[in-house]
Amino acid sequence: MDSSRRKFLKIAGISAVAGVAAPSALNMLLNKNAQASSEAGHGAPAAAGHGGHGEAAPTGKRYGLVIDAGKFHENAGLAEKCIEACHSYHNVPDFGNKKDEIKWLWQEPFMNAFPEESHYKKDDRALSMKFLVTCNHCDNPPCVRACPTKATFKNEDGVVMMDFHRCIGCRFCMAACPYGSRSFNWRDPRGTLDGVPFIEKVNPLFPTRMRGVVEKCSFCAHRLAKGQLPLCVEATGDTKAMVFGDLNDPNSEVSQVLRSRFTIQRKPALGTKPSVFYII
Repeated sequence: MDSSRRKFLKIAGISAVAGVAAPSALNMLLNKNAQASSEAGHGAPAAAGHGGHGEAAPTGKRYGLVIDAGKFHENAGLAEKCIEACHSYHNVPDFGNKKDEIKWLWQEPFMNAFPEESHYKKDDRALSMKFLVTCNHCDNPPCVRACPTKATFKNEDGVVMMDFHRCIGCRFCMAACPYGSRSFNWRDPRGTLDGVPFIEKVNPLFPTRMRGVVEKCSFCAHRLAKGQLPLCVEATGDTKAMVFGDLNDPNSEVSQVLRSRFTIQRKPALGTKPSVFYII
């Protein structure tokens, strides 16, 4: 056998071994990452745009929200004011029909918001009221585990975030969320219908999305980074219809409210550990 033939067979053999070994190595890496994510409870990038795929370092904070339904009932139009403050700032499009609706903050009847509570005797007022609902920013978020690209992740403050650029539109997160808190852009939010734009007035301070992307409430993480409250909470003014803060700080206002008032969560039996509480 001449030297050139031996050289060819040697190279071919090495290539074949590498071809068999490469998938195994990749599978080992994926399994290792999956195991690490499982042990930590949620695999998430440190923050949108950081480029790394490691977990965010915890700060010891876990932001949460208390919604006092009675105070919203007493202050007519307050819920709509909160929704408008949220949707206008975050460039939430209005597609004009229920099927394509995008919602970050919206209202639901009692039976829809709290189906697990329906077997208890409630007064007529509670059953006739509508309740503000949003992403629950769960401490054990199933949407984060379901996302194959880590486009949805829990940041260091416990806020469940969306990276719009990383989202591939598979909607696995929507299927995993038991609260219906995620919306999918079936149309281009920056488009128009009969000459009328879906976003009435674009806010240049917040990015618009594109067709095929999932979106949801972010607890106004961009404002939290500046020490500001979420827009919906700010919109309630002095009514105390919403109280926001660090659930892990026993001296925070939200912790004090939770200690002094009876509250319920949405579907707590699922084990998602929602960070949004309701005073009925």
